[in-house]
Amino acid sequence: MDRKQLGKLGEQKAVDFFKKNRYSILFVNYRCRFGEIDIIAKKEGTIVFVEVKTRRSDSFGMGMEAVNYPKQQKIRKTALNFLNENKIRFENLRFDVIDIFFDGRSFKLNHIKNSF
Repeated sequence: MDRKQLGKLGEQKAVDFFKKNRYSILFVNYRCRFGEIDIIAKKEGTIVFVEVKTRRSDSFGMGMEAVNYPKQQKIRKTALNFLNENKIRFENLRFDVIDIFFDGRSFKLNHIKNSF
């Protein structure tokens, strides 16, 4: 399995996780001129912008560590663009990271709420 396939599989695992936990999935792979957001979900009036990081090893650190300040800024700008384009009502919003580790047989998912 190459890196792109692993990433897509990780995103699908994250979507399944959110659905199982009663989130509505608004968009997957939302793109605009500022960047991309892997998942945009909503639950009980809160819009959640999610970055998914899937890794096979921790040689380069945990997936969540790759969501550094410049990446966070890109996600924030992209989220603002999404909110301006789509007039979706919400009470709160937050930015989460789904950190997924794949050992070749199974996936271990770590959901970090309000990560930045």
